[in-house]
Amino acid sequence: MSPLKGQKIKDNPKDTRIQIRLDKETIEKLDCLATEQNSDRSKVIRRGIDIQYKERKKK
Repeated sequence: MSPLKGQKIKDNPKDTRIQIRLDKETIEKLDCLATEQNSDRSKVIRRGIDIQYKERKKK
């Protein structure tokens, strides 16, 4: 997919989509974190993956 005219070409495009099922409690936690961090759900999830990945390397 080519970028629209005037869009920046990103170094790391986020073009892979993943769907997951979450219970109501987990969604509420995710939304709470997103609100506190003035972010969105995707960014919170990516940040969580990065944290988990770094912790794995420490073991």
